[in-house]
Amino acid sequence: MSPETASRLMPLARLVDAETAHRLAVAALARGLIGPARRPRDPRLACHVLGLDFANPLGLAAGFDKQAEAIPALFGLGFGFVEAGGVTLRPQPGNPRPRVFRLTEDRAVINRYGLNSDGWPAVRARLSALREAGPLPGPLWLNVGLNKESADPDADYAALLADAAPLVEVLVVNVSSPNTPGLRDLQAGARLAALLETAQAALARAGSRARLMVKIAPDLDDAALAAIVATAVAHGVDGLVIGNTTVARPPGLRSRHAAETGGLSGRPLFAPSTALLARAARLAAGRLVLVGVGGIASGRDAYAKIRAGATLVQLYTAFAYDGPALIGRILDDLSAALAADGFASVADAVGADLGDSA
Repeated sequence: MSPETASRLMPLARLVDAETAHRLAVAALARGLIGPARRPRDPRLACHVLGLDFANPLGLAAGFDKQAEAIPALFGLGFGFVEAGGVTLRPQPGNPRPRVFRLTEDRAVINRYGLNSDGWPAVRARLSALREAGPLPGPLWLNVGLNKESADPDADYAALLADAAPLVEVLVVNVSSPNTPGLRDLQAGARLAALLETAQAALARAGSRARLMVKIAPDLDDAALAAIVATAVAHGVDGLVIGNTTVARPPGLRSRHAAETGGLSGRPLFAPSTALLARAARLAAGRLVLVGVGGIASGRDAYAKIRAGATLVQLYTAFAYDGPALIGRILDDLSAALAADGFASVADAVGADLGDSA
């Protein structure tokens, strides 16, 4: 079926629980039941970032295709890049169900998956087969997480990063999931510095050319954010993904699930995550590539992230609500917004709202 037909069928997904709907969506894409979008490339949206070429700046965030099962089909929907994972070194089941909740009235989701993962050996086999099948239409990213029972987080991250590096263009170190105890502690300046030193040494030994990003939480205060930016720059990180789900519960949530434990994503995250992005852009002053994530549901939302300092953007929750036809609508609206403001490319609009302080 076409992406448009699949999107029209999205109300049927509400007949099953959120996790089952998620699994059915991945399975449908993996089995080729949803065909590619038929649309010409828009040169206005083309980006050259991290030394890589992107057809457009819109990516799929980590968490949708955790096990790397549907990557070609996801590219076919029009994404400029796809981030698989988070993957952990060893298999783990994650937290008990139910662990995903729709906040329909709020256009949001709360999840406490707990980095459920088939484990790196299974994901590596899929990525190896994918690479053997031929080139992908855009850069492949991999989100790397940590096993709940890890005895040596630095060693686990280093092993996974070094082994994964030949199979992807971009590696994303996840130190911000709220659903793995202690994981967010790794964002702290000195702790993050030690982790990045180990990770960079492992990549150097592997002769890796993969780019390295760090995914951070949206709940950081100014001092914590400044320390992360300084640490990332000092240790040669290519950029930051801003950000993960939030443990905060903004006032005004209407859903009966609003008090569930876990990370909140979707529309309520848009304003705080965009504000954090702008703060990071001012601190980074062009020294890091920033990826804007959180609450994007339209081309105007994506454009706002770009104007706040994001070179690339990602979405997930709105994709789960609106289906695959959303991708084309966002790209069309983003192109129109750029044209309306006289920008010839995405790069020209990056940080436009920051004035001379970026």
